[in-house]
Amino acid sequence: MDMPITSYEIADEAAMLALGARLALHLRACDVLLLSGGLGAGKTTFSRGLITALSGAGEVPSPTYTLLQTYEGEAFPIYHFDLYRIDEPQEVWELGIEDALDEGLSLIEWPQRLGDIAPDGALNINVEFTDTGRRVSLSGNADWAKRMSHV
Repeated sequence: MDMPITSYEIADEAAMLALGARLALHLRACDVLLLSGGLGAGKTTFSRGLITALSGAGEVPSPTYTLLQTYEGEAFPIYHFDLYRIDEPQEVWELGIEDALDEGLSLIEWPQRLGDIAPDGALNINVEFTDTGRRVSLSGNADWAKRMSHV
């Protein structure tokens, strides 16, 4: 059962990138992060900080149009999905999501598009607008609560 873990108040893009990089230190192969939030909330910026920390990638474009960007991390591959433009949950199989879930870190923006096939045991990351910037809230199971207590 998912439980609230923690939340962060984020003032600007640099702080969002830094939060992604800090979280990256606590991730392993086969982890799944489900990133929710409105258009322009900062999901891709958060992902960019995380991916850069794990892979050293100089450029981390949004996968909005390609639906998937992959990166070679030092310890495992990283799969960055943006499901905003899919119409049916089954379309993710065509993107090779089963490989991502079996061998790498999966970052999935717009996870509500997965419907009933959303993976269990994921870390849920919700980004919402506030009067002073953004709030990033983490929720997940007891394992995630333990792992994220150090972020």
